[in-house]
Amino acid sequence: MNILVTGAAGQLGREMQIVAVESADHYIFTDVCEGYEQLDITDVDAVRKFVADRQIEVIVNCAAWTNVDAAEAPENRDAVMALNASAPANLARVMKEVSGLLVHISTDYVFGAEVYNTPCTETMSGTPTGVYGNSKLMGEKAVVESGCNHLIIRTAWLYSEFGKNFVKTMLKLTSERPQVKVVFDQVGTPTYALDLARAIYEIVDGRKYVGKQGIYHYSNEGVCSWYDFARAIAGYAGNDLCLIEPCASVDFPSPVKRPAYSVLDKKKIKETFGVKVPYWTDSLKTCIDNLSNS
Repeated sequence: MNILVTGAAGQLGREMQIVAVESADHYIFTDVCEGYEQLDITDVDAVRKFVADRQIEVIVNCAAWTNVDAAEAPENRDAVMALNASAPANLARVMKEVSGLLVHISTDYVFGAEVYNTPCTETMSGTPTGVYGNSKLMGEKAVVESGCNHLIIRTAWLYSEFGKNFVKTMLKLTSERPQVKVVFDQVGTPTYALDLARAIYEIVDGRKYVGKQGIYHYSNEGVCSWYDFARAIAGYAGNDLCLIEPCASVDFPSPVKRPAYSVLDKKKIKETFGVKVPYWTDSLKTCIDNLSNS
């Protein structure tokens, strides 16, 4: 089976490259940057030609505009919408034409305006609070409305050994500064991108997706605030000399209001596909160990 992974240079795309080594299927990794085969997923004709030429049966869409603050800038909004809303629609349209599967990665930012205090299920309605969340919700709706065979997997607080992310930022800051402040009033669950990649691989490689299309949630197990997350990062790294202090979101003005509570309920993906979900601190330690040994 030929499987296309878009956004291969990103965190999840990089981890998909690691897990795909185990597969007997043929994975093809694309992006718009150097070092990868080029594919512009905002161009539906380019997608259609690529899929036809390579006889693609499954697309795993890891491509997205993920800079939440920058998404609010007026000069970026067309690009955000093109990548997060129009591109998934293109992929879904083409997969519908060839009776293929689209695995589309979405986000906890589709929630936000509602003040939930129990884990968010796939059936809960959400009202995004910014351009990023709205664009991702539009992408989800486009995939569903296309009628293609699809799995939409919402995730949250993604980190890895690759690119820019909260873990790598906190490792740097807590090793260089005597004190940092981190918000305590935003609660969710970190997600190690390698764990998510393994879950996707298990579902696709094992052909477990047949007849089970829909929306699913995946993050690591457990709950924490960004403050708790930062303390765990510093602790595992041995950066004990840095004082980490809790603060409120209002102390860090942002162009967008982030979800105060976006813990994702993972019961559906675990029961449907038999996916095992590691606890967030266990995965965090693994990632930090990998970074220390690299």
